[in-house]
Amino acid sequence: MAREKLILTYQDYLKMPDDRTRKEILGGDLYVTPAPTPAHQRVVVRLASLLSTHVEHHGPGEVFVSPIDVVLSQTDVVQPDIVFVVGANTHIIGEAAVQGPPDLVIEVLSPSTVKLDRGRKMGLYARSGVAEYWIVDPDNRSVEVYRLEGSAYRLELRAHEGDMIRSDLFPGLVISPAGLWR
Repeated sequence: MAREKLILTYQDYLKMPDDRTRKEILGGDLYVTPAPTPAHQRVVVRLASLLSTHVEHHGPGEVFVSPIDVVLSQTDVVQPDIVFVVGANTHIIGEAAVQGPPDLVIEVLSPSTVKLDRGRKMGLYARSGVAEYWIVDPDNRSVEVYRLEGSAYRLELRAHEGDMIRSDLFPGLVISPAGLWR
């Protein structure tokens, strides 16, 4: 006799113990990854700091770093490394989670997340309407900027150390990937 597949929901997720692992639910399936390394977190902090400083001076909007729950549906709950919500959309920021698609999601790759970040999560972010998705690859010292076109992402830029990153979400901000690896 075949077993029925257990579909997890946001309510199930809220009942899970806090054990320093990153838990996410994608399509009702549980994904658990270890806590990020210090090297990973350095990149997250540097990039989030650049974005936060720009938003403070030029606003409006809010930048968050993981762990923060982003509820895209009752069976899709993620914890991206960095999340940005523009001022006009801050109504999706609740007391316990971001309830809906942020305007920007950034994932910093690590060996335990690369397949998920480039695969299932990328598809989920596109289907959910996340306008921009950045993949930061510390091993290759690159940042890939994807923009949503219809229901799929188009690679707009693959930036390396000598390149500059610009985004319509942050008018006037220019980011050099080289600064992320110092």
